[in-house]
Amino acid sequence: MPELPEVETVVRGLRASLAGHTIIGLTVHWSGSIAVPDPAVFAQRLTGRTVVDVDRRGKWIVITLDDGQTLLIHLRMTGQLLLEAIRCPVDEYARVVFRLDGGKRLRFSDMRKFGRLILTREPDKVLDDLGPEPLADDFTVQRFERMLMQRRGRIKSLLLNQRFLAGLGNIYVNEALWRAHIHPLRPANSLTSEEVRKLHRAIRSVLREAIGEGGTTLDNGNFRQADGEVGEFASQLSVYGREGEACGCCGSSIERVKVGQRSTYFCPRCQPAWTVK
Repeated sequence: MPELPEVETVVRGLRASLAGHTIIGLTVHWSGSIAVPDPAVFAQRLTGRTVVDVDRRGKWIVITLDDGQTLLIHLRMTGQLLLEAIRCPVDEYARVVFRLDGGKRLRFSDMRKFGRLILTREPDKVLDDLGPEPLADDFTVQRFERMLMQRRGRIKSLLLNQRFLAGLGNIYVNEALWRAHIHPLRPANSLTSEEVRKLHRAIRSVLREAIGEGGTTLDNGNFRQADGEVGEFASQLSVYGREGEACGCCGSSIERVKVGQRSTYFCPRCQPAWTVK
């Protein structure tokens, strides 16, 4: 968390309002947020640069600058990227603050300190390891089926693997598997063609719906859009975080297990355990 819908929401919020603005200075409050280069070099190379575009690859925010550099930002668990007036108070979790022309600033806050910023002229060295984009036109059902046929691991763990498919995280994997009626412990290559079709549709539909609601802000309030607003999709979650509650499809109690150290929510009736036939 944040996952693809949250990152896409931030990117859309920044694209129109950040592009064309120049970074006139910045303050690094915690040097650990800067992965590459050295924080002093990071500040020097960014000062005076103008933002050309803001985009996304997987869970990475990709900010293109006018001199060919790229600023990559990964929010990880609690990172927030907020565009605000420079007069606004800075919270205690501010790690890097970019001062912009026009009296605004871009504030990177991160309570858990897991988020990372990279300034590079070779973004592909970071981004090329990522799998396909699940909302891209070339992520077809046929391609997805070929990808799954080669994997024997648990479908839940596989969908969380960013090298397999970029952008999905624990929330939306749980939701997509429930929508497709697939148990999270199913071997990936055990899915039938019809199940692959349903899962492909479920992944894309839940991501699009979540983007339409500005992402998911849970009770911890960690995710905020670029303007500080919360995401509204939490009220539409069907299984995630709902252990013991009734399944909206069949009425059975939602269960929780650990898969790869991650809490995994599912309906035992809608997503029956798989056995070799």
